[in-house]
Amino acid sequence: MSRINSNIPSLIARTNLNRSSQDLNLRLERLSTGLRINRGKDDPAGLIVSNRLGSEINGLNQAVKNSERASSVISTAEGALAEVQDLLNSIRGLVVEAANTGAISSDERAANQLQIDSAIESITRISNSTSFGGLKLLNGSLDYVLSGVSNTAIAKTQIFGANLTNRTALSVNVQTIASAQTARLYVRGDYAGPFGNGALQSSITLEIAGPKGVQTIQFLSGTTLTNVRNAINQFKESTGVSATLNNNNQNSGLVFSSVEFGSSEFISVKQIDRVAAGGFFQTYALNNNASVPAAADIPTLIGAGTLVAAQQDTGRDVFAIVNGALGTGRGLRISLPNASTLSLDMLLTQTFGTTNGSSTTFNITGGGALYQLGGDINSSQQINVGLPSIASSRLGGTLISGKINFLDSIRSGGGNDLNSKNFQNATNVLTSAIDEVSLLRGRLGALERNTLDTNVRSVQAAIENLTASQSVIRDADFAAETSQLSRAQVLSSAGTSVLQLANSQTQNVLQLLRQ
Repeated sequence: MSRINSNIPSLIARTNLNRSSQDLNLRLERLSTGLRINRGKDDPAGLIVSNRLGSEINGLNQAVKNSERASSVISTAEGALAEVQDLLNSIRGLVVEAANTGAISSDERAANQLQIDSAIESITRISNSTSFGGLKLLNGSLDYVLSGVSNTAIAKTQIFGANLTNRTALSVNVQTIASAQTARLYVRGDYAGPFGNGALQSSITLEIAGPKGVQTIQFLSGTTLTNVRNAINQFKESTGVSATLNNNNQNSGLVFSSVEFGSSEFISVKQIDRVAAGGFFQTYALNNNASVPAAADIPTLIGAGTLVAAQQDTGRDVFAIVNGALGTGRGLRISLPNASTLSLDMLLTQTFGTTNGSSTTFNITGGGALYQLGGDINSSQQINVGLPSIASSRLGGTLISGKINFLDSIRSGGGNDLNSKNFQNATNVLTSAIDEVSLLRGRLGALERNTLDTNVRSVQAAIENLTASQSVIRDADFAAETSQLSRAQVLSSAGTSVLQLANSQTQNVLQLLRQ
């Protein structure tokens, strides 16, 4: 049946032609943009995922730039520290030269002091001038701000890293669980011999050995323990061993001890001409490295088993709990080297470090240098590093006779300058300063190599994988799209021809009218 009001074949052809045209336009759009997803209707779920991936990629790209910039900052600071270390080494050489007092004149010593003063001024100048893009690095502006530090408990503290994210302050609690000790040997002073208590009952020769060296000293019979103490202390600088009277009474005995604290310290007291007459001389050590007892008579401690016969003893490092973590002890020093929340190094005072169960608390209220190393802003993708001041007034803190001495004490007019002839003290301060700079350089080097460089590599790998994933979701497959384009072109051309044919079929009705 033929109808002219409704041309159904034409409608069908037009509908299919529209579809073919839309498909053709879609293929042309994808081929021209290179993207499979150009608008939300192309793939709603794919658009959401690809946009999220794109956001992550942008964040990671910036993280790489942040890490590279942080590496540049660290390299700048480390380069300045290398120069400071060279200056410290040169100062040490000048001090050692000045200690050769029998071979250099006072004028030469004064010239050395001028060089030392100049070098110390240069160190402070480097501290004040080292910068990166206007950011001062070594003047203390990037160090942590502390409050409530007890001078009677902590002589010096350095915070290497602290996590202050989402908090205004970080409380630090330090509690000793085992006191630091010197190496100690005890000699009783009560004798039933001809010379009575507090005196040697026969002539003896003692070999005194310590961390700094060995000395052999001869004593005549009848020599009081007070004079024995005085003789031992005359060689304290060359042996590292000192002597004191137990309970400040020669009749109560004698105590030999290392000058410094820690497990690296030791003492040995041997009688090298032991004969029957000299059998009275016996040294004792604390049993199982027990804590140093309160003042008591040595015979009482021997009877109680607190002291046992020994010719050698070693010291003990302090053990302390810092915010619930066991710190690493080295003499009177406590450190948390690699804790994620808190990393520090502290020099405890002798009173605090040699008392079991002593406790102190202070606060970290701010400061430090924060580096954003990840694409998301959270504490797990950030590091916080403290860069201390390396000025001469802050460098080389060393406890000497209960007072902390810094590098400034070696310059003219200081307590350890060359004119004071306190060469040993000056060397100790320099050794501490060199160790501090070396430790800081090592930490910065480890940070740059093991954190920043590895972070750049890992983030770049993540960027590659995320980009590949985003490409799979959003990018157009040109092989498939060109194939679909050819199909769409054919269908569009065929649809046009079919629509033309469908429209022309109504003309056949006119033939019926002509008949």
